[in-house]
Amino acid sequence: MEAPTPNFYLGQGKVEELKGVLTRIGSTLLLFDEPLSPVQGTNLEQALAVRVMDRTEVILDIFATRARSAEAKMQVELAQLEYLLPRLTRMWTHLSRIRGGIGLRGPGETQLETDRRAIRRKISVLKQRLEDVADHRANQRQGRRPCPSAALVGYTNAGKSSILRALSGDDIFVEDRLFATLDTLTREVDVGGGYRFRLADTVGFIRKLPHHLVASFRATLEEARAADLLLHVIDAAHPAWEEQVDVVERELRIADFGLRIDKERPERKRVIYVFNKADLLPDPGGFLAQVRERFPHAVLTSSNPQSAIRNPQSGGVEGLRSVLRTSAQALRPTATIRVPMGEGKLLAALHRDAEVMQEAQVDGVVQVTARVEAWLLGKLRRQGIEVEIAP
Repeated sequence: MEAPTPNFYLGQGKVEELKGVLTRIGSTLLLFDEPLSPVQGTNLEQALAVRVMDRTEVILDIFATRARSAEAKMQVELAQLEYLLPRLTRMWTHLSRIRGGIGLRGPGETQLETDRRAIRRKISVLKQRLEDVADHRANQRQGRRPCPSAALVGYTNAGKSSILRALSGDDIFVEDRLFATLDTLTREVDVGGGYRFRLADTVGFIRKLPHHLVASFRATLEEARAADLLLHVIDAAHPAWEEQVDVVERELRIADFGLRIDKERPERKRVIYVFNKADLLPDPGGFLAQVRERFPHAVLTSSNPQSAIRNPQSGGVEGLRSVLRTSAQALRPTATIRVPMGEGKLLAALHRDAEVMQEAQVDGVVQVTARVEAWLLGKLRRQGIEVEIAP
């Protein structure tokens, strides 16, 4: 088949062939590993006389079983309702077929329109509630103490939560299954040298992830979008890890994560590639040498905390901590800032936007030692404030 057909996705001959197979094996359910349009789904169910679920519906069902927090449940419900709305007639037909034995008839036009209005109202309510959640998260970010941040992103089941647990030492929920994490979980991590990093775990990506599902998780993903850098966690032991990397990077660009794909544009977000589950590799050292041709600063980590990676160049979790420390130093260099007396507003801004470590009056100025982001250093210099970066 060169291209999907608009009516059935499959050609008429394939539909007849598939109907024969389903009848022979007695199947009552057909799963499609592709998204189907409402028309394609309806026509296939009518032609095959079985329940048809496409890839999107299966993913939504998995998400529904994984959602634990109120926010995650709202996000999944929104995605489900937006998927259901254009397919309402088909869903009613399926329900009527199931319950036909007890005398349930299909809905009339009035009932369908009533259901559509109810779903649209519910979608509107959920969107407003999630907008409120996004605003609340933005206010929380502004109220936190200054600290560089990183988001753990990657293909589902790559081990993002395991990395966060290893770095933070917290008892974070980890399970070897798809989409075990649907909520953004944030922890502050000590990376040494007096530096801390705020890490955010995020929902995993997958091949052909429905875009309206990503949109439903906007409030959750906003934490990752706001991060200073991305930790792209990769399942090194997966035979298709390169394809998974490409899938994640494509989805990150679509979701507007500020992904840096051009080395000549340093203002774009930096990505650190973390190859996890390296303890499952037969030759971690050889693998690292290979991947560093494409990812020069790649770090290998272990999915099993009891299984250390012996290659000293691989890094491991402590190597990753060191990379984060170097990144923190680059993102927030330590600077000595000499503020003229009487500049109370400027001092207040430093305490709000920088990590002030020391403050003293010296030679008629207020000398502040702080970790300061590059944008703030530039602003201070443009205002004529004397700034000296520590070596």
